[in-house]
Order: sequence, then C-alpha cells, then structure tokens
Amino acid sequence: MELDQKLIDQIIIFQRDEITEHHIYRRLAAAIKSPENKKVLQRIVEDELRHYQKWQRYSQQDVTPYRWRAWWYYWISRVFGITFGIKLLERAEKSAEANYGHFQGQIPDLEAIIADENKHEAALIAMVDEERLQYVGSIVLGLNDALVELTGGLAGLTLALQNTQLIALSGLIMGIAAALSMGASEYLSTKAEKMGRKPLRSSIYTSAAYVVTVIALILPYLLIENHFICLACTLVVAVLIIALFNYYISVARDEPFRRPFMEMAGVSLGVAAFSFALGYLIRMFLGVEV
Repeated sequence: MELDQKLIDQIIIFQRDEITEHHIYRRLAAAIKSPENKKVLQRIVEDELRHYQKWQRYSQQDVTPYRWRAWWYYWISRVFGITFGIKLLERAEKSAEANYGHFQGQIPDLEAIIADENKHEAALIAMVDEERLQYVGSIVLGLNDALVELTGGLAGLTLALQNTQLIALSGLIMGIAAALSMGASEYLSTKAEKMGRKPLRSSIYTSAAYVVTVIALILPYLLIENHFICLACTLVVAVLIIALFNYYISVARDEPFRRPFMEMAGVSLGVAAFSFALGYLIRMFLGVEV
C-alpha cells in the first residue's frame, strides 16, 4: 500500500503514542497490588503493543516511546492514584482518536484500533476500586469545611487584629481544634452509617484534609508582614486548592468541573467577605486596638 510522506509522518506519531502508552501501562501493571486490576492493565498493555505493531506495518519503522511522557504519567498515577493517572491518560487518547478520524478510509485497520481504544476506557472505569476514592466524601468534608471556616475566620481576624503573628497563631489554634472536632464527628457519623467504610480511616482522611488546608491558608501570614497582602494571598491559595481538588475529582470520577468549582469558590469567598465586614464592625463598635 503506497502512502504519501505526510501520512507516514502522522502514522509515526500515532506509533510513538501507542508504544509510550504500552510502557506506561506495563509499569503500572507491575506496580499495582490488586490481582484483578493487574490483569486488566496487562490486557491493555498487550492491546497497546498490538496497535503499535499495526502502525509499524504501514510506517516500516521502529520508533522509541516518549520517555518524558511515560515517566510523567507513571508518577502522576503513583502520587495521585492510579485512577486519576489512567483517566488523565485516557483523555489524551481521546484527542488521538479525533486525529484518527482524518484518515478514515485511507487505512483499513483504523476502525479496529478506534474500537479497541474505546474498550480501554470502559474496562478502566470498571477496573479500579481505589481506597482514596471510597473516602473522597470524607476528604471533601474536611477540605470544604476548612476552606469555608478558615478563610472566613482569617478574614475577620485580619481586620480585627491587624497583626500577622497573632492572626497566624489564632488561625492555627482554631484550625487544629476544628480539625480534631471534624475528625471526631466524621468517625461517629461513619460508624452510624454502616456503609462499609472504616470509621477511623474516614476520620483520618477528614482531619488530614482539614489540617493540610489550614497550613496552606495560614502560610502567607508566616511569610509576609502586611496583613492585607496576607489575606489576598490566602484567598488566592483557597481558590487554587478548590480548583485543583475539583479538577482531580472531575478526572478521577468523570464528573463536571465548572459547577462544583464555582459553588465551592463562591461559598468560601462569600463567607470571607462577610467575615471581613464583621471583623470591621466588631472592631469599630468595641473600640479594640491591637
């Protein structure tokens, strides 16, 4: 079959994508502990190699994988969970499928390759039963409460105290106490639900999410002297945390990003604005100067 050079160049790109994904899935299959998940990943490893070999018949060339991409997706999966990593990789494969459409009719095996790619996603969705996704509700609880309560509390304290060290100390005490309280509440709530989740583990996820958020929000007050700049930095950090967390959930659980992000950001910033005004009024009426 005679192919023009432009088509061959594009086939080589497809070929490198397939061999790169073959290496990613192979490394993940070697690292994963679940026997069932390992079997599914191994099947996908074989599929990706078969796709590579099909493209090779047209290009008549051997190509090497994108090493940096293989490294990147492997470690993304190791750090943020295999579900997030492979779903992110599948999103990249969807863009490749869109490119395949330009060559339909020119390459006989194209439809079979696309059908295999679609099977991958269905298999992956049913494949992973990851602990961190089972407890995502506990993480959301800790994260959301910390964002709403602490951004509001820090905004009020910023105007009431106007001293970065006092604000940081007050916020830290308030945050740690609230984290322990939230953890205890989540423990009792999960124990009462009897839904299969472990109460202690739910409590730890909630408290950990709360404490990490508290540290991130208070950090500007420990590094910067101007309390108004500190508050602005804290609000920016809060929005970034909300954006990153909602992006993670949108990828790992195939949920929309925009609406949950806007809701969480709106609530957190709204409470912060209200608390800032409240701090001003309390300071004005009580006549307290720090």
